[in-house]
Amino acid sequence: MKTNVGGLDRMLRIAVGVVLIALALTGTIGAWGWIGIVPLLTGLFRSCPLYSIFGWNTCGMQGKSSS
Repeated sequence: MKTNVGGLDRMLRIAVGVVLIALALTGTIGAWGWIGIVPLLTGLFRSCPLYSIFGWNTCGMQGKSSS
């Protein structure tokens, strides 16, 4: 998979994922909190399938030529 999730985006995804999973584990928000697995995994693997579909990339200038 191609890397398309940049630094700040990655940190936010991991943080949101961990918080949602923790809230689900404590029963605070119920089973919906397990959706936190999605941002957690996309942050850890630095690849988001939806970004690929829409052609988005938050990695900045990485991989782009300067010509």
